[in-house]
Amino acid sequence: MPTDRTRLLRILHLASPALPIGAFHFSQGLEYAVEAGWVTDEPTALDWIGGVATQSIGTLDLPVLIRLYRAHRAGDSETRRRWGHFLMAARETRELRAEDRHMGSALARVLQQLEIDGPPLDAQGEQPGYAEIFAIACVHWSITEAEAAQAYAWTWAENQTLAAVKLVPLGQSAGQRILHSLVPLLEQLATRAPDIADEDIGACVIRQGLASVWHESQYTRLFKS
Repeated sequence: MPTDRTRLLRILHLASPALPIGAFHFSQGLEYAVEAGWVTDEPTALDWIGGVATQSIGTLDLPVLIRLYRAHRAGDSETRRRWGHFLMAARETRELRAEDRHMGSALARVLQQLEIDGPPLDAQGEQPGYAEIFAIACVHWSITEAEAAQAYAWTWAENQTLAAVKLVPLGQSAGQRILHSLVPLLEQLATRAPDIADEDIGACVIRQGLASVWHESQYTRLFKS
């Protein structure tokens, strides 16, 4: 069994922006939000990121991640696949689904290079999504489900903040202030995730969905979503 110190290093490895999964390619609608004037400065960037975290990451991604983690730990591949399909179906736009599959495939390749077995392609020949592969890595490295939820939430928030720094644009100090402000919220969302009932899992981020749709035809783009 890994020591606490080793587990911490594994968490940092999995959450590192240096992990070659292409997360920096995606803004999840934030690029259009900047184009539309919805996000214009540090306070509005914090409001956007915190809002999506509260209404989507905390109520959809994290509770499903917990279920994926538990299913994989129990060796229940059918339940894991079911929740993986549920999360993919909850992605509202083509761009968000493509992002999920791209990051899932990339993380699966990283794990394969580290000699960690991931799940095979599903019945439609598609690679499982990012959260499913993330959960598999956490189980393999004996990262607890609470730590997995925290790491997943932090990775998402950091990528969104880096996108905001480039797009608004914001200074690096502003980006650090945003991340500092988000930490209590991310911890709260990770703590609440295991207690969300199956029927209450979902997202309500209308503006993000619209931004993602309109981003598909945005004239100039730095990001893929």
